[in-house]
Amino acid sequence: MADEVPDGTVPRWLDDEEQHAWLAYRHMTRQLEAHLARRLSGDSGLSMQDYDVLSALTDPPERRLCLKDLGNHLLWSPSRLSHHLDRMQRRGLVSRVECPDGRGNDVVLTARGLDAIVAAAPTHVAAVRAAFIDVVSPEDLAVLGRLSTTVLAGLRSRSG
Repeated sequence: MADEVPDGTVPRWLDDEEQHAWLAYRHMTRQLEAHLARRLSGDSGLSMQDYDVLSALTDPPERRLCLKDLGNHLLWSPSRLSHHLDRMQRRGLVSRVECPDGRGNDVVLTARGLDAIVAAAPTHVAAVRAAFIDVVSPEDLAVLGRLSTTVLAGLRSRSG
């Protein structure tokens, strides 16, 4: 591998233990996401993306979010969000309405969307529990929670 990168700095390569941890983490997250997506789709007909949108809309009291806020929450581009919402809207899961201030659109959870997330949630949570929560010790789960919080804080400080 190159000793320098284009900006002239010397990279800090991963040692064997770091490389193992990083690749194991990447493999685990891909496999876990794929497993949970297959289960969710098979059990409810919802995609993981559908579930993410619907679950985000169940939290606000009015079951609606500004389009921009939903995109920021999901970390999706405006184009990706718009296309996905179009598909969900055709299925009657969400609707788009003008914001109360008239400066954009809100995404609203429909009765059909609420029914879908209420029906899907128990089996999805059971799948999460079976594939992840119940195979990790409480101590390791606590460590993972702390690690995740630390990494997210570091990302926020670098993007601010």
